[in-house]
Amino acid sequence: MEYIESFYNALINILPFTSQGQQAFFFMLVGVFIGFWVGILPGIGGAATLALMLPFIYKMDPTSAFAFLLGSNAVTATTGDITSILFGVPGEGTTASTIVDGHPMAKKGEAGRALGAALMSSLVGAIFGAFVLALAIPIASPLVLSIGSPEFFMLALLGITFVGSLSGGNLVKGLMAGGLGLLISTIGLDPIRGVPRFTFEGILGQGPSIFLWDGIDLVAVTIGLFAIPEIIDLAVQGTSIAREQVGKLGGVMEGVKDTFRHWWLVLKCSALGAYVGILPGVGGGTAQWVAYAYAVQSSPDKERFGKGAVEGVLGPGAANNSTKGGDLITTVAFGIPSSVSTAILFGAFLIQGIVPGPDMLDPAKHLTLTFSFVWIIIVANIITVAVCFLFLNQLAKITNIRGALLIPFLLLLIYLGGFTSKNSFGDMIMVLIFGALGWLMVQFDWQRPPLLVGLVLGTIAERNLWISTRAYGAAWLTHPGVLIITLAILGAVVYSIRQILRQKRSQGSSGVGQSTSEPQMILLRSPVYRPIFALFFVGVFAYLLRETFFEIRPMEERAALFPIIIGIPTLALALLAFGQELMKSFRHGGDHSTPLEAESSLEPPVVRRRTIAISIWTSGFLLAIWLVGFNIAVPVSIFLYLKLGAGEKWPITITLTIFGWLFFYGLFDYFLHVPFPEGTLFLWFK
Repeated sequence: MEYIESFYNALINILPFTSQGQQAFFFMLVGVFIGFWVGILPGIGGAATLALMLPFIYKMDPTSAFAFLLGSNAVTATTGDITSILFGVPGEGTTASTIVDGHPMAKKGEAGRALGAALMSSLVGAIFGAFVLALAIPIASPLVLSIGSPEFFMLALLGITFVGSLSGGNLVKGLMAGGLGLLISTIGLDPIRGVPRFTFEGILGQGPSIFLWDGIDLVAVTIGLFAIPEIIDLAVQGTSIAREQVGKLGGVMEGVKDTFRHWWLVLKCSALGAYVGILPGVGGGTAQWVAYAYAVQSSPDKERFGKGAVEGVLGPGAANNSTKGGDLITTVAFGIPSSVSTAILFGAFLIQGIVPGPDMLDPAKHLTLTFSFVWIIIVANIITVAVCFLFLNQLAKITNIRGALLIPFLLLLIYLGGFTSKNSFGDMIMVLIFGALGWLMVQFDWQRPPLLVGLVLGTIAERNLWISTRAYGAAWLTHPGVLIITLAILGAVVYSIRQILRQKRSQGSSGVGQSTSEPQMILLRSPVYRPIFALFFVGVFAYLLRETFFEIRPMEERAALFPIIIGIPTLALALLAFGQELMKSFRHGGDHSTPLEAESSLEPPVVRRRTIAISIWTSGFLLAIWLVGFNIAVPVSIFLYLKLGAGEKWPITITLTIFGWLFFYGLFDYFLHVPFPEGTLFLWFK
């Protein structure tokens, strides 16, 4: 009865029925408002927002303080899906997977349906995760302690294997891309011994190599891989984001209905997200891809994924939000933050004079506050989804605006997202580098999600591999959990191979893999380019292994363990992929066009000219920011692109330039006080 009474009192304490509830409800609305826009705008992130909001809670009571903080944090994944679907730019790092199918749906004129599916599945996931928080606290300890470090490492490999099946009929490419992501995660200081790895000091010099000591930022990689290729495609197509007219409210309601048509998938992915949230150090970035991989694996028609399958929106949407409830469990019950956001919330506990642990479960102390977290997550998400549904038609119509008018603002959001992650120009350069890599992967039919998953799981995998070998030696390979997960990995590989063979038999002997990427303008038509691109990966892995054996291993053998274990099989996969591409090149000779090319209505010279032009503008935007700083570069770059690049009329050009500058200055500079540095030119003059 004490638990039921605390559960009821917690609801009363956050609803405007009492003076205490009115105050908490007001601060929750303020937090929801902030989180709504943080989720939509790329790059700021829910964790960064929590850090910025902490100073405001010193004089609040605990319920109001956590209503404010959790209200802002609980909705970012929900609204982040809006940006991911409409623009192909992740509003949050945890919404990157929504791009894979959500943005293709927007291009097909189904933005309303995708948004409806994302919002409703997010609401279901949030409610599921909140009730998991309420019900699972007494049994959280067995859940967390049920798997050890060896199982964690194998689960990371299992995640890579699952997502490798998204490789468009080529498992080798998918697994190799996942291995590349794992190796990219090792760039920087070794987490165990602090040994610099792959910082390329001999090539880049001391300054840039020190920047790489912090590793490659996930936000920069995500934005580069997914957003830059979409902007190039938008510029080359010369159309709006939606190739067809966006549907009205019926499309939104169709997405809502999809949530309940696939209710079993939504519930399973919600459960996956909640469980992944409980596991310390894993978080929503992993949960989204685990859920997406499960959605693909459980579908009888995998070919639809990557082209606009609504299940690819429902799974990650549910998992992203259920994670919010799951990752609070270990923080509240054991004082062990399971993510960056909960680590910041841990600081909020200390500010309020509360120590997470047994007191949070004691009806005589803070159990009511603990249950208020449940209701805050539920109510905040209900409010957010209700508001979103009111404005979805207007939001969906954005995809019908001419691409030329959107491109400068998308470039602004992209570089802001790259910069505000760590307030570094270096991350903006990383956005451009991985943007080029992402564009090439689209051109040559290599899937990007496995690379991103490898980057997300890399640190987790390496840390648990080190702990496993340190604690058990080689004996961890015989643990029952490890053997079971190994069988699951082998089963996934065998199943994927069977599906590929079945697909080839049904399609005949064409030999050209069907891409799961959304169709884009193919510029590099020659059959010679494909094996060259595969050979590039062979060279990268050979170089990394050489550095591992001759530079890293002599300094610290343990720092070389993970790169060797991952690098050798990944190099073998790269060689196999090179052989496959070489055979395709010989088989098809001069005629290496793909189904994507056949759909293009533009001549190759036009595609080439537009690709070069948008590449110059994209690089020029970054150069302008570096030379004169954001404050000057933003209005100048927007004006020049609209007038010279897009050829817009003076009234539109001037109006949008003023709007863009006011938006940038008012939000990021005036309100958020992001510390934008001066341009290099001004530093030279000083």
